[in-house]
Amino acid sequence: MNRNVEIKVRVESLEVIASRARELADEGPVVLVQEDTFFQCPRGRLKLRQFTSGAEAELIYYERSDESEPKESRYAIHRTVDPSGLRALLSAALGVRAVVRKRRILYLIGATRVHLDQVEELGEFVELEVVLEPDQHVTEATATARTLMDKLGISERGLVGEAYIDLLEAGSR
Repeated sequence: MNRNVEIKVRVESLEVIASRARELADEGPVVLVQEDTFFQCPRGRLKLRQFTSGAEAELIYYERSDESEPKESRYAIHRTVDPSGLRALLSAALGVRAVVRKRRILYLIGATRVHLDQVEELGEFVELEVVLEPDQHVTEATATARTLMDKLGISERGLVGEAYIDLLEAGSR
């Protein structure tokens, strides 16, 4: 499986961070409007990510702890050109857990994917995903994430351990 180190932080406003990300970025901004359908899954998380801009989608399986600190995530992605058929099949077989909708602005800074997210019903967040090479140690990517947090002016006070799906479900209880 592929690996990355990721952090998620709740923010009051994305404007200042967006300005800093633009200055540091190698690529971006790319605006993505996403709908993630999460399925019941005995371990890890399984979601079908559909992009409102096209007919393609990604089936993403991932495993990671729910710590607020930077943490390793292991994931696999399968692209599909038949998201409706795949969603129907997975819904029938596994059951839908919930749907998360967001507007994401993506920047690439080195090996890090910087996501500036506006999540429906949850608010604004920044996610950093430092993509690991196969032989790269997690501590190196964790240091990269922390350095980038400093450069972007992201405080550790707002760190969030849970996935958006978990936050959404917790809010509906």
